[in-house]
Amino acid sequence: MRISCLRTAAPRRQLLCLWLSALALAWLVPPEAPGQQATPQAQAQRRPRIGLALSGGGARGLAHIGVLRWFEEHRIPVDYLAGTSMGGLVGGLYATGRGPSEMRQLVGGLDWDVLLRGYQAFRELSYRRKEDRLYIPGPITIGFKNGLRFPSGINAGHEIGLLFDRLMLPYDDVGSFDNLPIPFRCVATDLVAAEPVVLKEGSLADALRATMSIPGLFSPVEVQGKLLADGGILNNVPTDVVKEMGADIVIAVDIGTPLGDRASIDGFFGVLSQTSGVATMENVRRNLRLADLLISPDLEKYTLLDFTASEAISELGYKGAEQKALLLEKLAVGEEEWRDHLAQRAARARTAVPTPAFVKVEGVGAEEARALAERLGEFAGQPLDSARIQKELTSIKGEGRFDTLNYAWVRDGGRDGLVVRAREKSYGPPFLDIGLQIDNAATDDTNFNVLGRLTFFGVGRPGSEWRTDFSLGSRLQLGTEYFFPLSKEGKLFLAPNASIDEQQRSFFQGGEKVAEYSQRTARAGVDLAYILNSRSELRAGYSIGHLKGERNIGDPVLPDVSGTQSVAGVRFNYYGQNSPQFPTRGVIVRSRLNWFFKSPGAVEAFPQGEVQTSVSHILADKNVIFARFAGGTSFSQTAAPFNKFALGGLFRLGGYGRDEFIGDHYLLGEVGYLRRLYRLPPLLGGSIFAGGWYDGGSAFNKFDEAKYQMSGTGGMIIETRLGPVFVGGSWAEGGRGKFYFALGRLF
Repeated sequence: MRISCLRTAAPRRQLLCLWLSALALAWLVPPEAPGQQATPQAQAQRRPRIGLALSGGGARGLAHIGVLRWFEEHRIPVDYLAGTSMGGLVGGLYATGRGPSEMRQLVGGLDWDVLLRGYQAFRELSYRRKEDRLYIPGPITIGFKNGLRFPSGINAGHEIGLLFDRLMLPYDDVGSFDNLPIPFRCVATDLVAAEPVVLKEGSLADALRATMSIPGLFSPVEVQGKLLADGGILNNVPTDVVKEMGADIVIAVDIGTPLGDRASIDGFFGVLSQTSGVATMENVRRNLRLADLLISPDLEKYTLLDFTASEAISELGYKGAEQKALLLEKLAVGEEEWRDHLAQRAARARTAVPTPAFVKVEGVGAEEARALAERLGEFAGQPLDSARIQKELTSIKGEGRFDTLNYAWVRDGGRDGLVVRAREKSYGPPFLDIGLQIDNAATDDTNFNVLGRLTFFGVGRPGSEWRTDFSLGSRLQLGTEYFFPLSKEGKLFLAPNASIDEQQRSFFQGGEKVAEYSQRTARAGVDLAYILNSRSELRAGYSIGHLKGERNIGDPVLPDVSGTQSVAGVRFNYYGQNSPQFPTRGVIVRSRLNWFFKSPGAVEAFPQGEVQTSVSHILADKNVIFARFAGGTSFSQTAAPFNKFALGGLFRLGGYGRDEFIGDHYLLGEVGYLRRLYRLPPLLGGSIFAGGWYDGGSAFNKFDEAKYQMSGTGGMIIETRLGPVFVGGSWAEGGRGKFYFALGRLF
């Protein structure tokens, strides 16, 4: 006898449905004879087995925790569990012995922005990958492995995969999911066969990754030879799975987003959401008919991405179960049987993890596997430390070759070991990053560039890189560099390089643009460099080439020059900030010291040195203060005309024209304040800031001729998937001002 109490029923029908369901449950749960106390064994044999089906629904799925809390407080045992997507995650945690309170604390402490954003934190990248993000802060990445290809998802699932590895580590050898404290299943979708897949054995961590792999958001997961994605596509409420496990009473918890009305689908995202709901509605309706009881928490105000509202959503799940108390309490057991039920669950729970005697790597070639196993060898012979393993695997991923790295313990030949499964990026190498750079200093002075960086790995020898950059638009540039490691760990390297560059430079007199020059440079050189750590690099090198500078329009300000340019130099960079877009904490240092043997227009050789540094600090999560200092000098010499320093433009005296002030030396200071107004969903970007800053400085040829200039700037900075966007204005002395729109590198 099956009665489904659906929330769409009319009030009278709901009352009739509740009454009939109560009769059905009373028939399924026979009362004890008066004056007779049954033994726990007899009760266990007599009571019906209860199965719980937990649906998917993104952040709304955190309501399942509240439902489970109500069950435990009212002594309702769960004998079988099946879940889809977020229901699979909550169900998996509960099935492994974690109680609702522990789960509530766990999910409340997770950084969901990190888990969902789909790109690696800047601090976790290797030095060269940091350079990539600073060159193009928000790239579109294309791969050329077996043709032009794109990533299979916004998020490869590395961070959330490591979370599952840690949580499920004691159960790595569980085999069948029937051996868990509560028998468990989760549902995924086979993207090739177009059919649902019920995961019931093998790696529990892989099963959870698969059931939560929303197409387009997360990359599909290969499990047992099948390419799997989110189970909600074909079976979002797995009541049929629970029934097949042996449940006598099937309880469904449906937290899916309901279909909207006509007004709610007026727009692209509304239509997209409605289309997704329509596509899954038939399988939801079909499976809800198999439920003896339906719990549908009122989650109308929350979306799939409201993970920060975990406490409130969980509480609504509790209230949703409370609304069905009349029916659910028929399934409650006595105190003694409840204690016995909990004891049996606890006896099947696992917490111990063996100490690995060896480390092996799977998923890559033999040579790469040996190199990674050697690098991870420190984890053999000591207790597994998930935090250290995750940090090291994330560091390896930060080198740019892998989509994900996961770990588990295995038993091989009678010994316990650590296995690391590395998944190389399926769409490359080589990789092409493409981005935009837009900024305007005036209506007739707007830079628009399409930037690109093409990177090959392992060209000529393992660990090498060949990197080619280009810029198309206001600046035409093509440059290439070959990274040739000289040491085993790749820190010491040679870097032969070459480039051609053409850009336009404006010159001012009295605040008015009077001339525009074209500067063309072709050069080749070689550097010897050492990467100190993931944040810093020291280089020394020499280059020789040809520079030509000539006036295109306007009055002559500089002489036309053409000739050989040769220079030797040393530079040191330190990237200790937390973001390539707009840092809220950390320190950046860029410095160089050059000796120009020759440069067109220079009377003799001359030195130049420059240091740029900035520091940012966040206060109380929303308030950011920052300061920057930059200075350059040609010491006691006169620089060549096209090697002089320049100030003017956004973040370099924003109230003035781009490169309005030039000289053999310069000094610049800046202090500012920003306030975070809003944090965008992880899929769209980062934060939205509003604030302002003050610049002061001067470019000059002689110190006693330096004239202090100052400028103020205010506006909004938005961290987007395509890079930081600035919209605002600057003002300077004499009533001068600029309006700015900028996308891409801001400084």
